[in-house]
Amino acid sequence: MGTLWYGGNIYTLQSENDRVEAIFTRGDRIIALGTEADLRMKYENELERIIDLQGATMLPGFVDSHMHLIGHGEKLIRLDLSSFTTKSAALAALKEYATGFSPGEWIIGEGWNENLWEEPVPIYAHEIDEAVPDHPVMLKRICRHAISANSKALRLASINADTTCPPGGVIEKDEKGYPNGLLKDQAQDILLNVIPAVSDEYMRKAMRAAIRDAHKLGLTGGHTEDLNYYGGYAQTYRTFHDVIEQEGLRFRVHLLVHHEVVDDMAAAGNQYLSGGKWIEFGAMKLFADGALGGRTALLSHPYNDDPAVSGVAIFTQEQLNGLILKARQKKSPVAIHAIGDLAFEMALNAIEKHPLTVMGRDRLIHGQILRKELIDRAKQLPLILDIQPRFVASDFPWVVERIGAERMKYCYAWKTLLNEGVPCAGGSDAPIEPLNPLLGIHAAVTRTNLEDPKEISYYPEEALTIYEAVSLFTKGSAFAACHEDNRGMLQEGFIADFTILKEDIFKVGYGDIPNISVVKTVIGGEIVYED
Repeated sequence: MGTLWYGGNIYTLQSENDRVEAIFTRGDRIIALGTEADLRMKYENELERIIDLQGATMLPGFVDSHMHLIGHGEKLIRLDLSSFTTKSAALAALKEYATGFSPGEWIIGEGWNENLWEEPVPIYAHEIDEAVPDHPVMLKRICRHAISANSKALRLASINADTTCPPGGVIEKDEKGYPNGLLKDQAQDILLNVIPAVSDEYMRKAMRAAIRDAHKLGLTGGHTEDLNYYGGYAQTYRTFHDVIEQEGLRFRVHLLVHHEVVDDMAAAGNQYLSGGKWIEFGAMKLFADGALGGRTALLSHPYNDDPAVSGVAIFTQEQLNGLILKARQKKSPVAIHAIGDLAFEMALNAIEKHPLTVMGRDRLIHGQILRKELIDRAKQLPLILDIQPRFVASDFPWVVERIGAERMKYCYAWKTLLNEGVPCAGGSDAPIEPLNPLLGIHAAVTRTNLEDPKEISYYPEEALTIYEAVSLFTKGSAFAACHEDNRGMLQEGFIADFTILKEDIFKVGYGDIPNISVVKTVIGGEIVYED
C-alpha cells in the first residue's frame, strides 16, 4: 500500500525549476512521479493515503552536512550564552543559572561570542570567579575551539603557571604569567579530562531534544561528529542506537569518526559506509587547525589585527600525512577541518601524498580562507568542500579586519567554488551556528546578517542562487555521503524523505526566506513533524 502526494509545488531538484504534479510512495521509497490523474489511475488499488499539500512546497529532505547532534541538544537543554550582546549580561545569566546547582557542582555553558559585544574581549577566570564563587565553571566559546574556565576549574585540572601546553593548543596567560582562564584547541583537553563523565540518560536527553528540533526545522538527516567527546566511542554510539533505532526517533545520521576513536570503530566491526538505513559510518575526521574567533585558524601570513600570531597547526605536516595514511590503510576517506589557507594547503598536501583509492570522497570542512591555487588543486581531487554559508552572517564584518581586506578575494567564496567545479555540501556546524537550514540558505543568497539593520551584503559577487543554495542542503549532502544515487532529489527509487514548506522558497523575496514555515517533515514516507 502507498501514498499519493499532490496539490502543491513539488520540486524534484533534478534540474532547476523541474516540477511534477504528484508523487506516489510505497514504504520508504518514491515509486513514481507524474500527473495526479495518471498516478491515481495507475495505483488506484494501492492508495492507502492521499495527502493534499494544499499549495505547500515539497522538496527533497534537507540534510545538514556538518553538525554535532549531541552538542546541539546540549545547547537546547543547558545554559546558552550565544544570544547575549554584552559580557555583563552573559555573566548575569551564568550567575542566575548557577543558583539551580548545589555548591561544588560543575557549571557548563555554551556559546559566548565576544564579537557580539561592544568591547570584544573574552570572558576571563576572575570575572567568572566573581559571578560564581562556589562552583568550577567551564564556558565554551561559540566556535568550541576555546573555553573560559574559572579558578576552581583550573585548580581541579592542575593548570598553573608551570603547566606545559600540549602541541596544537594555547593556554593564555596574564601579564604576570598566570593562566587567565582561556584555553584554546588542544589545551582544552586538560580541563575536559577532569570534568565528570556524562550519564547515558543525559546524552539520550540531549539527542532527543536535538532530533525533535531538527524535525521542526525540516531536517531529515545530518552528517554529525560526536563520537570522541562523550565518554568515548562505545557510550556515544550506544546513544545513537538507543534513541534512533530502539526508540524509533527517526533521523538519518552519517557519523564522521574522529581519528582518536577510529580503531574503536574498527574493533566493533564497523567501517566506512557500513551501517543501516538510520545510522551509517562515514570518513575519518581530523582537525588541521582551530578557528578564526580565537585566532587559531592557521594562516599562511600573520593575522592582520594581531601580527604576532598566524594560527595553530594541530599537527605537523608529517603527522597529518601519517593520519591520512592510517585512514587509507583502513580503506577510509578523510574529513578534515581546515579553516585557514595554510591548514587547507597542508590537508591538500596530505591527500595528494596518499590519494584515495577506494570508494568514497574526501571532504575538506569549512574552507573559509582560500587562495586561487588551492582551489585549482582541490578541483583535481575526488573531494567535496563541506561549507557553512551561515558563517558569512556571523563572521562579517570583523573577519575582514582579522584577515586583511587585500587577502579576502577567495574567502567565503562559495560561488567561485561552484563555478570552478568544486562540489559543495551545506551544513550549519550546529551548535556553533543555528541549525535552521533556511538561515544557511538565506546567508548564501544574500551574503547579509539578519540582525544588521543596514543589510550590508559582503562580497555579493559570491552570492548563490536559491537553487544553488537549496542544492547544498539536499543534493550536496547526498553527494558528500556517496548517496547521490538514492538521496537528494525526488526521483523514482530514491528515499521518501521530504521537507514541505508553507511558502514557495523559489518565489518569495530573499528577505523572507528565514520566515518560511515548515509544515511537514517526512522521513522514510512517515510524517515525523507536522505544524
